[in-house]
Parts: sequence; C-alpha cells; structure tokens
Amino acid sequence: MELWTARGLVRYHVLFVIHLATREVHIAVLVPEPSQSWMLQVGHNLVDPWAGFLRSSRYLIHDRATLFSEPFRQLLRSAQVEGLRLPARSPNLNAFAERFVRTIRQGCLDRMVFFGVNALRRAVEEFVIHYNQERNHQGLADQLIRREVPGFSVGGNICQRKRLGGLLNYYFREAAARANLNIWTIRASISGFSADGSAVQFIGGWRSIVLCHSLVSAMA
Repeated sequence: MELWTARGLVRYHVLFVIHLATREVHIAVLVPEPSQSWMLQVGHNLVDPWAGFLRSSRYLIHDRATLFSEPFRQLLRSAQVEGLRLPARSPNLNAFAERFVRTIRQGCLDRMVFFGVNALRRAVEEFVIHYNQERNHQGLADQLIRREVPGFSVGGNICQRKRLGGLLNYYFREAAARANLNIWTIRASISGFSADGSAVQFIGGWRSIVLCHSLVSAMA
C-alpha cells in the first residue's frame, strides 16, 4: 500500500493472517522494507503461546514469496505449526485471503489518501475491527464473525456506529445491546473467557488452519 511521507511516496507492506474456520483476520505488522529478521519477529509473535494468533493452529498456508524462508518455516515447526506452501500461480488456492484483500481495498484503502504510516495503521485496524465484529459475511450465512453480544432483540432504538468518518457503518439496537452485554460479561467471567470472546477456542473442521498473505503481494 502506498502512502505519502516526508520523503515522498512510500510503499508499505501489510502482512495479515486469516483463520479459515471463522474468517477472523489478524494484522501481523505494517513495514516499509520487509526483511528476514522482520519475518522471524513476526513468526515469534504469531506462535506466542499466550497471545499468538497461531497458538491453537496446526497449519499455516502461505504463498511462495521469498519472505517465507526456511528459517521462518523452522520457527513454525518449533511451535508445532506446519507451513504449507502453495503452488506457483494458484490464487484460487488462497481464495479467502484474496477475497479479504479485495474487500479491504474496495471498502477502505482505495477510498482514502494516506499521509504517514499512522493514518494507514489506523485505517487498517479500524477496518479489521469492523470486519471481525460488525460486518455480515455471506459465506457464514450472513452472520458476524465475533459478536459483541450473544443475540439480538427487536426492542430498543436503532443506533449507528461510525468508523473512519462514516466510511464504515454499523447499526444496532442500543437498549438490547446493553442488556445482552451485561449477560455476556457474566457468562464470560464464569467460563474464563474475555468479554469480547477473544479467548474462545475455534471450532469446526478447519479449526487449525490459517492463511497468511500480504496486501502488496496480492496487488502485484
């Protein structure tokens, strides 16, 4: 992704991972010049046993970019995660990641001009929150990936939540959301999960498979 800085136009690389079972997206890092040491640090963050996105995964599907080197794959294997390299020229085998690239570009990045990396970082982070918690997904029967509350009600006033100056919008019933949030907080404290559901274990046939992708490599 290109943005304006004091040095002129600079291209930044955005690396993200997506969980196949839930479609949840996690931004690994934004960096102007990716390197081997950068990728190794990203790998350490992803396989961290306490907060790593891959802590409960067995496979990481990635493309054939040189950044996914043998030291990076060895780091994955040390955490019991197997890296699966895709064949050359096979974007159809990385369909979920490719679709997310198209979604974030059409819904956010192509509609904005960025001045500095902080603007890009905020836009990407806001979109990912919207994508994971507020956006309905046709592939999931029009459900949300991660609900703020366990259910919806027909009562209460309809409210609007804006992100990025109204570029992203989410509509909800305020009274029902407050009531359900109190119930969800109690349930979360009893079961040991966080209130936003981030500690809930993944379920489903693909629960241990994650895709890794880069916005820049997808645009090339």
